[in-house]
Amino acid sequence: CILQQTLEKFCPDIAAGDVSCCDADQLKNFNANIGIALNLLNRCPTCVNNFLKHICALTCSPKQSEFLNPVKIEPYNATHQRITEVDYYLGATYMNVTFESCASVQMPSSNQLALDLMCGDYGAEFCTPQRLFDFMGDAADSLYVPFQINYISGDEPKDGFTPQNPSVLPCSVGLPGQPGCSCLDCLASCPAPPPAPPAPVPFTIAGADGYAVVMAIVFLIFSTLFLSGVYCCNQQENSVGVGSENNQEMTTNPTAVGWSIEQADGGEASFFEKLGADTETKLEDFFQWWGCIMASSPWIVLFFGLCFVVALGHGIKYMIVTTNPVELWASPNSRSRMEREYFDYHFRPFYRSEMLIISSKGLPDVEYKAPDGTVMQFGPVFNSQFLFDVLDLQNRIMGLGNETRIQDVCYAPMSSPFEGPVTPEQCGVMSVWGWWENNPDNVRDDLENNEYLSKILSCAQQVNLYFCDQIFFSIYIYIYIVWGGPVSPGVVLGGFLSPGEPLTKSSKFHRANALILTFLVDNHHDKEKLKPALEWEKEFIKFMKNYTENEMPSYMDIAYTSERSIEDELDRESQSDVSTILVSYFIMFAYIAISLGRFTTCSRLLIDSKVTLGLGGVLIVLASVVCSVGLFGFFGVAATLIIMEVIPFLVLAVGVDNIFILVQTSQREPRRPDETIAQHIGRTLGQVGPSMFLTSVSESVCFFLGALSDMPAVRAFALYAGAALLVDFLLQITCFVALLALDTRRQNDNRFDVFCCLSGAKSEAAEVAGEGGLYNLFRYVYVPFLMKREVRASVMIIFFAWLCSSVAVAPHIDIGLDQELSMPQDSFQTKYFQHLNKFLNMGLPVFFVVTEGLNYSDQNTQNMICGTRYCNDDSLSMQLYAASRISNVSYIAQPPNSWLDDFFEWSSLPSCCKRFPGNDSFCPNNYGPDKCQQCNIPLVGPEQRPALADFNHYLPFFLQDNPTPQCPKGGHAAYGRSVNYIANNKGISRVGATYYQAYHTVLKTSSDYYSAMRAARSIAANLTATLNRNANTTVNVFPYSVFYVFYEQYLTMWPDTLKSMGISVLSIFLVTFVLMGFDLFSALVVVITITMIVVNLGGLMYWWNISLNAVSLVNLVMAVGIAVEFCSHLVHSFSVFYFRMYLGIVLFGAAHGLIFLPVMLSYIGK
Repeated sequence: CILQQTLEKFCPDIAAGDVSCCDADQLKNFNANIGIALNLLNRCPTCVNNFLKHICALTCSPKQSEFLNPVKIEPYNATHQRITEVDYYLGATYMNVTFESCASVQMPSSNQLALDLMCGDYGAEFCTPQRLFDFMGDAADSLYVPFQINYISGDEPKDGFTPQNPSVLPCSVGLPGQPGCSCLDCLASCPAPPPAPPAPVPFTIAGADGYAVVMAIVFLIFSTLFLSGVYCCNQQENSVGVGSENNQEMTTNPTAVGWSIEQADGGEASFFEKLGADTETKLEDFFQWWGCIMASSPWIVLFFGLCFVVALGHGIKYMIVTTNPVELWASPNSRSRMEREYFDYHFRPFYRSEMLIISSKGLPDVEYKAPDGTVMQFGPVFNSQFLFDVLDLQNRIMGLGNETRIQDVCYAPMSSPFEGPVTPEQCGVMSVWGWWENNPDNVRDDLENNEYLSKILSCAQQVNLYFCDQIFFSIYIYIYIVWGGPVSPGVVLGGFLSPGEPLTKSSKFHRANALILTFLVDNHHDKEKLKPALEWEKEFIKFMKNYTENEMPSYMDIAYTSERSIEDELDRESQSDVSTILVSYFIMFAYIAISLGRFTTCSRLLIDSKVTLGLGGVLIVLASVVCSVGLFGFFGVAATLIIMEVIPFLVLAVGVDNIFILVQTSQREPRRPDETIAQHIGRTLGQVGPSMFLTSVSESVCFFLGALSDMPAVRAFALYAGAALLVDFLLQITCFVALLALDTRRQNDNRFDVFCCLSGAKSEAAEVAGEGGLYNLFRYVYVPFLMKREVRASVMIIFFAWLCSSVAVAPHIDIGLDQELSMPQDSFQTKYFQHLNKFLNMGLPVFFVVTEGLNYSDQNTQNMICGTRYCNDDSLSMQLYAASRISNVSYIAQPPNSWLDDFFEWSSLPSCCKRFPGNDSFCPNNYGPDKCQQCNIPLVGPEQRPALADFNHYLPFFLQDNPTPQCPKGGHAAYGRSVNYIANNKGISRVGATYYQAYHTVLKTSSDYYSAMRAARSIAANLTATLNRNANTTVNVFPYSVFYVFYEQYLTMWPDTLKSMGISVLSIFLVTFVLMGFDLFSALVVVITITMIVVNLGGLMYWWNISLNAVSLVNLVMAVGIAVEFCSHLVHSFSVFYFRMYLGIVLFGAAHGLIFLPVMLSYIGK
């Protein structure tokens, strides 16, 4: 009865006949030996049916003499002989169709094809029908082949034998009463992939860049019209006069102001002109009054100013410095941040990784002669001594730690209560040594003729499930059985792909020039639980620093990183900036002290110097930064690295500008005979106060509006900068005015600077100093030259050409951020980023998360998710598989792992599901019959899936079951964290959120990263629409990968930039319009000039290869804010973005302010 059942199940053609040539023992062996083959191929029953026909004929056909020829026969015992080798004449048609029907059968848990494990060293990529059958018949490579079988292919009789040629079906055709195999397992069942969308067509005109052509036309039209107006129209004068000295003095008489306006217009002034004049006058009067008060009681002002600074500065105690990159660049309300939080909460955060990229220096290639005589050149990293050194380094890292060991923190997916405490061998380590079982003897034993390299050729194809050299249904792979993860060549080897070359199974892995060693550390949402991992990573970095500096072999080069490294390096850089800030402030103090002094004679050197005043000015600038930091410390707004690096210099640049304006105006405005010192200083502040107020408010408003940005780093920078500039202005019109009054008193009393208790001789009266060489240069040389008709025309043409050229190239600015630029130049992390870009050949994992709301025990829902037979053509698995077939568009390199498909197969294998008989609870599949019983899950319907109750009951069993040789479909290692479920006290579970893991293609540039995210989101949106339409639900599907939070900003970089620039320019316009006396003309002139500066900075970014990102956006907002100053003198090289763009702001602002703006006003100022 059992014999007949076995034949009917596996060999129906022979069972239907009258005679079979096999006994019960043979069928028992047959049933055991084909078990693993069925595990690999049963996703496609047509393939299984075709595959088994020749094995059935080999075992039980009564016509074996027609197609089997015994080649070797040996004595078995005294009375019997045994066959040790046969020639099997098999039809070529059968072999070809069987091969094609099985060629695409998937193994979802490992993202491989079944033929990767069934075709020896060739793998699926290079497998052919003959190679497949030859490997299956090779007794030397498989414990499951009873004797050597030589498959002889052909459809015609040969040597007296008629080839066995049973009828077979293509995989797209199902067995009677069943559908064909699914698209995932049979390419013939797949519809044609959708055509790739056309590549974006660049804007061109007549084959040239369209923007350049348009701007060239605009320039020609403007230049022609402008030059025609200048040279052809009647000009009343050839140049504009500079004006007489008598007209230079500003009046503060309201009647005089109103009269001058009426005279200029030739009639009565308009309402806005009168309102503007009144506003200007009142501002001057207010600042004159304010200055008198501040200068009258300087010590009281300084006391209250000091109290103000101390009170706000106390908030530094509560300051929080953020160095976590996620918290720096991703808004808590951004889509990527919320999706990351959802993933971390439901599935645990993605594991932490500690990576070494190990390359060789000066080693030659390694030569290997393959068995077929082919001579191959392997990369130098496969040198045996080099490999031994890498293994030694790996073992030393595995032994790091005292109180915290690697087994205490590592990611160990195979660990479970049934396995005991985690051991170091169970820790996730991705290393090329996994192919040699982390055993150096496996290489030493094959050193002759470099035979150990043969493992590379086979293991590069078979990365999971079985030993690389004993593939076909034999010994379980060491790596998988211990820690449960793959050893993919793309993960452990580097540098074998040419630029732009995709990663495929035919890639030249043996040409690798780097080994990549990765240690996986468990991650936690709870920061308290992370402390042991952080301690171990700290020990790891300390060890690697010492190893690379003192112990690393001369022929080896190592770049390394840990999960905490970026945060540590950002923190280190922020601390190192303190000395830079202090040195810069000291230099600026010295510059101010020397420049503000008006030295006439050597005897008055100590009297006329401004050391104390300069020191006070610099301290006021520094105090404004302290107040800003303290203020937001009280409010709990975290500070960032950008704040520590930029704001002290930004405020210093603006603050020093106001110091010079105030002091030099005071020096150039002689005190009137009837004026006190306080009145004189008040009059001085009345003249320059409105201008200082205008620039300070403009800058502060710009930065405060910049706080509308969603990016935390940009928002924090804008808030801190705006507050610092505002406080700086307040301290300058209070405390600095008080210091100026005290310094003026000292100078009038002939007392020495710094040593104010000492006085000079009373006869040493101060001489009236001249205006200064620079002042006279501008007044008598530069301005008259600039106002000449030809010079003015040339300036307008040159600046407009500059503007047009910048507009033409601005759309071509790259978007993104080079990771290397975010780290200090001397950081080991910088070297790691360089090596990562050079050697990385594997894409990052991407998880397609399905939120809770689906009933997975329902068959219709299952069909919307799964990828096997009976599943919907537009199921989740099918759509992701289709996306992987157009990876150049979708950026999806491999189809996803599907826990649902593997659960169906696990349920159908008798050797998998086991339970404890006492309480019907889960039992590991490797427990013997003395401890556990088989579940014998009943499968229902043509789909042969568990019923609803069994699905809910046994799903937790599957997710706890580790893969073993007898049950490779155990889901604990691959899917233990990918399925949320809630089980009640009766063991019935309900599935919540789940994810399906795929892989992106190799991503190198910022454009690759954000394009991959955009494509994944498009795929997820389509999946969401399909599921909700078919299931009448409201679930959501979203993609998640660890890099999404950093690159999401680039999806909307241009709109965000234009929005920020528009808001900033509009704020400048409004502030200027109001504070310049409702003067629309002046406000427009300022806005036009600032807009030109920003546009030209965009051109600078293109020519200087500065990409557009959050950091450069900060600089553009800053450029708008301080463009009204035009005279900032800051050259601090703290980063490519800050130094180069700040230099551009200074030079372009000066050029527009000192050259273009006067010329433009000379044309339209009337």
